[in-house]
Order: sequence, then structure tokens, then C-alpha cells
Amino acid sequence: MPHTQRKNIVPGSTVKVVQKPHQRTGQLTEGVVKDLLTNSAVHHRGIKVRLTSGIVGRVQEIIR
Repeated sequence: MPHTQRKNIVPGSTVKVVQKPHQRTGQLTEGVVKDLLTNSAVHHRGIKVRLTSGIVGRVQEIIR
């Protein structure tokens, strides 16, 4: 499932995101999606989400 398509990510999904300060290093944070913040159907860098922990980042990998 491509992480660049909004239709593949739903609240409750477990994903790995990259936060804005970690974009250069590529450090990923795992969590559960609370909200989808990107309105467009596709985004080339990943769909922006808010995790249940409050962390905001772009999805780099969908776990389940």
C-alpha cells in the first residue's frame, strides 16, 4: 500500500511517520493515526497525520 495515497490510511492504522525536525535524518516514529491532516488524495512526500500521542508527521510506512 503506497503511503502517498490518502485512501490507504484510516484512523486507527499503525504507521511510521517522519516528523519535520527529523526529515534530514529520516528518523521514524511509530504510532496509531488519530487524524488525517492532508486534504488532497495524494501527496508525494507522504500523507500528514496526527498520531494518538499528539505527534504530527508524514507517513513513510503503513504497518497495518
